[in-house]
Amino acid sequence: MTLPRYIREQARRRGDKTAIVDASSGSALRYGELDRDIGRFATGLAARGFAPGDTLLMFAPNVPEWPVAALGALVAGGRVSGANPQSSAADLSRQMRDTSARFVFTVAALREVVQEAAAAAGGATIIVPGDAGGDAAYESLLAGTAPEPTVPEDPDGLAALPYSSGTTGLQKCVMLTHRTILSNVLQYNAATFEPGTDDRMVVLALLPMFHIFGFTVIMLCGLARGARLITLSRFEPARFLQALQEHRVTHLAVVPPMLHFLALHPLVGSYDLSSLEAIGCGAAPLAGTLERRAAERIRCRVAQGYGMTESSGVIATTYPGRSRLGSSGQLLPGTQARVIDPVTLADVPRGEAGELWFRGPQAFKGYLGQPEATAATITPEGWVRTGDLGHVDADGYLYLTDRLKELIKVKGFQVAPAELEALLCTHPQVADAGVIGRPDERAGELPIGYVVARGALDVDALRSWVAQRVPEYKQLAAVVLCEAIPKTPSGKILRRALRAQDASRTSGSAD
Repeated sequence: MTLPRYIREQARRRGDKTAIVDASSGSALRYGELDRDIGRFATGLAARGFAPGDTLLMFAPNVPEWPVAALGALVAGGRVSGANPQSSAADLSRQMRDTSARFVFTVAALREVVQEAAAAAGGATIIVPGDAGGDAAYESLLAGTAPEPTVPEDPDGLAALPYSSGTTGLQKCVMLTHRTILSNVLQYNAATFEPGTDDRMVVLALLPMFHIFGFTVIMLCGLARGARLITLSRFEPARFLQALQEHRVTHLAVVPPMLHFLALHPLVGSYDLSSLEAIGCGAAPLAGTLERRAAERIRCRVAQGYGMTESSGVIATTYPGRSRLGSSGQLLPGTQARVIDPVTLADVPRGEAGELWFRGPQAFKGYLGQPEATAATITPEGWVRTGDLGHVDADGYLYLTDRLKELIKVKGFQVAPAELEALLCTHPQVADAGVIGRPDERAGELPIGYVVARGALDVDALRSWVAQRVPEYKQLAAVVLCEAIPKTPSGKILRRALRAQDASRTSGSAD
């Protein structure tokens, strides 16, 4: 079946149960209302010319209307493409052209950006909750009483066009179908199901819904299992902790910077987080030491998972009662994996490191308009090359090291930036860190640490501290203090931005 049909069937079973609550305003939507509004939004879209195959661009922070609009577009036979609310008008217009989006869902604060982007892209119908000005009001789309549009249901038709994270290069548009996404929802919920927990699950929907983590794991998996979603538009320490406390959140999904905050920030101790039962972390490699610190401080389960946009969300997760420190868990049901030597393309022995390849019903169908990139990523046998390095132990637990393209080559040795970053973040005076390779004529590359300090920090002393804990080839050639580490909304370090910053800095010093 299609994705919205499944979500709506689950919603009808829980008509009076609260589905979504906005943390800022307190406004709430019950599951019966969610089902109704999805249908009405589809009707309103169709009345404004939205046809099967059209794309609704989602350019908004996490708000209760986000899932309604996205699922409504799918009911109308279209597809959705999420965009980062921090995107410029130029970036947004490029995504509108790439995905042929003629309709955009946004919020009042972002209307001007959308209007500028739409003008550059050839025009679009803009839908805004509340004060819509001269654009289409979200509420007006829900006001219609006409029957829902009747469109052929194709489980193998395109449902979502998210973008890859683009940490090392330009983003690519990923093609996901109803079948790939719904398969992943069912896989993940089957793997993480705990009897008796679904009806009382309260999930903080903080990770952005335009990103695959927020879209599949939080929004879709949460709604499919009857959880109460608490939407929060952005991460602000006090608001984040207040939402956890006030709404008695039981399940929280985070990225490494947020877990770092929970494990170490003094503000956390001022809030009652006793309702938390489980914290899941993904989107980037995470050190086991940080995982343990957070679990001990919050007094709840902390575990990791692994996925990518090209997997519709998730490849591996930590099953209840089967956690292993530092591991990203085990493969989802119906998922296969191989660990490949990136040079010889031969399978490596169990326990040895290599590039992870996966295969399963959640695998994407290719990159939109990029057949060469698709062929380079999906093998003829259906294996997806993830570009991530790691190993699988004898019990099937996955351990991630870093991105293949992000390895630093020092005198022939390979250095994983994530390993050095994890070490740096255990230093009491380091709030955050990012490591890149700087070109060097003799060594090939040298590891350079960019560090956000917590209080006073002696960079030479920090270099010596690291040197005492790693082999010579992994030692930092320099430590550079900075105000922030550039990252994607999902918490991945934007190394291309950090490398550009470093190149500008070194060329400036040379001048």
